[in-house]
Amino acid sequence: MLNLHHFAKQQASSLTATTCTQPFMPNCDVYKVFNKIYLMTFSLNHHPILNLKTTPQESEMLRDTYPFIHTGYHMNKQHWISIYEHEDLSEDLLKDLINSSYQLVIFNLAKTKKQQLQILQSIKKSRQ
Repeated sequence: MLNLHHFAKQQASSLTATTCTQPFMPNCDVYKVFNKIYLMTFSLNHHPILNLKTTPQESEMLRDTYPFIHTGYHMNKQHWISIYEHEDLSEDLLKDLINSSYQLVIFNLAKTKKQQLQILQSIKKSRQ
């Protein structure tokens, strides 16, 4: 079975301008791009959980499709989902959901922040 927190950390770390903090408690990692949260990892009763930002339409569709996706735990139920470890959760799906959450936050950034992100992405590409 997929290690939810480990995979999320790897994927989030690969995304430009991502920072990780623990503002709530030591075992709750909060991933941000330009200080806007797009991913949280934590455990509830020793069960790993991820919170990801989504659109209300996407959130509803995902909850209806996958038994391991629920409304966001301690978050706005329309804009956040919680993902629980499950044998049917694939790396591809999780990667897509994390990237989608990141892109949704970027889409809503101010123009100057988007420009800064483009510069950082260009620098990152030139170093590869």
